[in-house]
Amino acid sequence: MSILNLAGPDDINRVLPMIASYHAHAGIQTTEQQRRDALTALYGEDIQAAIWLIGPARAPVGYIAVSFGFSIELGGRDAFIDEFFIRDAVRGRGMGSQALHLILPMLKQMGIKAVHMEVDHQNTAAAKLYERAGFRARSQNYLMTRTM
Repeated sequence: MSILNLAGPDDINRVLPMIASYHAHAGIQTTEQQRRDALTALYGEDIQAAIWLIGPARAPVGYIAVSFGFSIELGGRDAFIDEFFIRDAVRGRGMGSQALHLILPMLKQMGIKAVHMEVDHQNTAAAKLYERAGFRARSQNYLMTRTM
């Protein structure tokens, strides 16, 4: 039995409280309506993204949101781990590590050539987890963002 379960449109009301918790934890300023609108768009026809629930299907303890793109430099389809959250009560018990070790081969089987993610410079515990999973900083690049 896997601890990863692909979330669908029927899971929006279960995912929203975890997203709100993650955003509060990470200092991301969003409203309930903005989060709901984003999930509604995620399940629209034009968006290439998915959310996997972490933990038991009926009582998830976290989620991984992944968006899909393309990179000529990296040889084809790539993915960006947009958000990765484990509830405080179970953080540090290895579920995040287990989820990463399950999702990375799944993404590879989907034809993904590279996976990207952002890490807060001060979140050394998360950086260590991602390094153990094979992620490396690309020192020649840094992420730049323009919101529209």
